[in-house]
Amino acid sequence: MRAFLKNPGSVTEFSADLLIVPIFADKKLSKASRDTDRALKKQISRLLDAGDFNGKKGETLLLPGVQNLGTKHVMLWGCGDKGSLQRQHWVNACHQLSRALSATKAKHIAIAADFKTPKTVPNSWALQQISTQLTRGNYRYTTTKKSAAKGLCPIEKISFLGASDTANSKHAIAQGIAIGDGINIARDLGDLPGNICTPKYLSSEARKLGRKFERISTQVLGEKQMGELGMGSLLSVGHGSKEESQFIIMQYKGGKKSAQPHVLVGKGITFDTGGISLKPGAKMDEMKFDMCGAASVLGTMHALATMNLPVNVIGVIAAAENMPAGNATKPGDVVTSMAGKTIEVLNTDAEGRLVLCDALHYVKRFKPASVVDMATLTGACIVALGHHASGLLSNDDSLADELLAAGIASGDRAWRLPIWDEYQEQIKTPYADLANIGAGGAGTITAACFLSQFAEDYRWAHLDIAGTAWNQPGPKGASGRPVALLCQYLQTIGS
Repeated sequence: MRAFLKNPGSVTEFSADLLIVPIFADKKLSKASRDTDRALKKQISRLLDAGDFNGKKGETLLLPGVQNLGTKHVMLWGCGDKGSLQRQHWVNACHQLSRALSATKAKHIAIAADFKTPKTVPNSWALQQISTQLTRGNYRYTTTKKSAAKGLCPIEKISFLGASDTANSKHAIAQGIAIGDGINIARDLGDLPGNICTPKYLSSEARKLGRKFERISTQVLGEKQMGELGMGSLLSVGHGSKEESQFIIMQYKGGKKSAQPHVLVGKGITFDTGGISLKPGAKMDEMKFDMCGAASVLGTMHALATMNLPVNVIGVIAAAENMPAGNATKPGDVVTSMAGKTIEVLNTDAEGRLVLCDALHYVKRFKPASVVDMATLTGACIVALGHHASGLLSNDDSLADELLAAGIASGDRAWRLPIWDEYQEQIKTPYADLANIGAGGAGTITAACFLSQFAEDYRWAHLDIAGTAWNQPGPKGASGRPVALLCQYLQTIGS
């Protein structure tokens, strides 16, 4: 999607398929909106005066067949109450706008962008969110649908009319599109079926990033190399699968050579049957989404390279397929991690932490400034937080605060849970250094406690995205979370 800033002398001096008129709850129109109202012979004013449109957050109203404008249609878009407007409200309003536009056939959208937002929602950030959400709204899954192209009409061009502070506005809009593209890359990878999106497919996509962006270099380790490194925990997950496990490292060098990198680690279980601890058959197809942590790493790496963020970032993906077979890991087996710690596998369906622990130990070599892993790790997180917030657990308060702030700023929110020492007692076992599941509840916390034992040498945070990585309930599909949160976090570091 392309975006342009335009400052026409009149709203009649441009052409587009549809013009969006933002209206806040105070019903005060911006200059471009007033010009539109005059061209429509006060039609907008009459609707506002009659209470037929009130500017409520996310409210939309399509005015078809308009005259005296360079567009055939006008859409009124409610932006909410300025006095109480928060970033999450704006994200929700932009999302509702995107949904309304998806029902139109407009390819060229114009928006009266000379509105003024309150300090709680800075103007440049507001423009970035419009770009992100409209780009995100363009996504349609097509890979395995032969008739998918029929009826598709994605937005190809957005013209922002009268936006102030041109340099900041251009930058914000470009970054918003880059983040939206990154979200859609993650969504598309998540939506692919497991027979296409295998561990080697993920490594091939990572290599494509290395070829596309000069600042990204990609390295892939196969099972032989992982064995030589002692990654017995990761390798144990893929024993029952014919698909070879992969360990993927992508290095983005956008900052100073001497600057410590920030590391993103993604769980890439491309299909999770549960292994010998087999899952119930109902909704098992959704376990193709168990690689959404890996997908978010790829989407974020694409976004930050597109934005040319001045930071050094390393994206790591631990990819495997968890299948039952005669040679699969069994409950009660003991495996040895790269860190040398032994793990009793009490449940083969708690496999995400088994691949992540070797990845977390591996990234020590980079002397990272921070490490954030993201994984569809525990159903317990859905019980605790539902589908609105990702679970956040960390060994560093400042890092946790930075990520929570990034979640609020991006509308991709998280909520922090504790990893107190008392919970560590629940993953003790008489047969190994630790067990891969805890006893006595708090499943999300004990999973993070397990991971924390492999992340003791650096600032680390864990994002449990089991409830947020795909739409549940609602239309089936990957959400692309937490790409927006991660991008906001890296943008803040790079600013």
